[in-house]
Amino acid sequence: MKEVKNVDYGLEKIFEGAQDFLPLLGTDYVEFYVGNAKQSAHFYKTAFGFQSYAYAGLETGLKDRVSYVLKQDKIRLVLTTALNSKSEVGEHVKKHGDGVKIVALWVEDARKSYEETIKRGAKSYMEPVVEKDKDGEVVRAGIYTYGETVHMFVERKNYNGDFLPGFKKWESDYNPSSVGLKYIDHMVGNVGWGEMNTWVKWYEDVMGFVNFLSFDDKQIHTEYSALMSKVMSNGNGRIKFPINEPAEGKKRSQIEEYLDFYEGSGVQHIAVATNDIIGTITEMRKRGIEFLSTPPDEYYKSVPIRLEEHNHKLIEDIEVLKGLGIMIDADEEGYLLQIFTKPVEDRPTLFFEIIQRMGARGFGAGNFKALFESIEREQQKRGTL
Repeated sequence: MKEVKNVDYGLEKIFEGAQDFLPLLGTDYVEFYVGNAKQSAHFYKTAFGFQSYAYAGLETGLKDRVSYVLKQDKIRLVLTTALNSKSEVGEHVKKHGDGVKIVALWVEDARKSYEETIKRGAKSYMEPVVEKDKDGEVVRAGIYTYGETVHMFVERKNYNGDFLPGFKKWESDYNPSSVGLKYIDHMVGNVGWGEMNTWVKWYEDVMGFVNFLSFDDKQIHTEYSALMSKVMSNGNGRIKFPINEPAEGKKRSQIEEYLDFYEGSGVQHIAVATNDIIGTITEMRKRGIEFLSTPPDEYYKSVPIRLEEHNHKLIEDIEVLKGLGIMIDADEEGYLLQIFTKPVEDRPTLFFEIIQRMGARGFGAGNFKALFESIEREQQKRGTL
């Protein structure tokens, strides 16, 4: 694991003396373009424990699309579907399948965020727009990042409504209980051959991020495939975007499979945090979510040794973690527990990571081999390895 500075992943020190021209307060929402938002919303409520939150569509004056907003703790998902064949939403779904279109970032000043990033070379998606209703106003503006993915800057300091102007509260009699998901920990993008460093530089120059962790194909490989990854973070560490690209191997990597089926670069997975991963995964399994296969016995036998290297003691029962397929890794600050779903749609593209941090600030480098071998077993079933 290569770090920019050996300061316990200390982003504050990495940024010391630098001006953060793009202060980000957090992730505001993530918008998916999907084939059927009504049915997708039912899935995310039932299986992931999201709650009905807001709605926009024909009943609110929209003519070309419909959007359902779901909420769980600090996570907001927007599921959007086209209402006619001429919509760019429908064209996006036709090409990519269900996937992430917009990663919205909460900011103090959307106009300034837009101006600063455009000045530094960003391609405009949407110029600043003021949206108003009886609860106040929201300013939004957007720029393109890799592929057709968009970063939307959302300024809501003068707004007291639930979500955005143009949306109404979504009342529903069906609201399954939460599974304990808290917030978005990080979001991973897959880009094409030789493009990782281009987008690393883009995040550095346009967004003011830093590359604080790097993994090459010597660290992330199996017998058959390999990839490279660099983790980008903003100044306060609230927003982290790892960027992956394929590397040469004997067979096709998971990144190549994603690029083939998504037909371009895009968001590969969303990592969501929980404070009780055992409870969360137990409940998600009951609700029908499928996870990647459990690592072999040897993996779990090595856990005490791997943790002991950092003088950490595992609170959880290893046998319980093994029974659920949860993986364990550690760094100097603590350990983490993580597990990955299978793709959540028919194309082998977008999936979710569930993560619980017990002090660790890394991304599970010690789990990469076991994880990718598990993914390769799924690729082999699909005939895409």
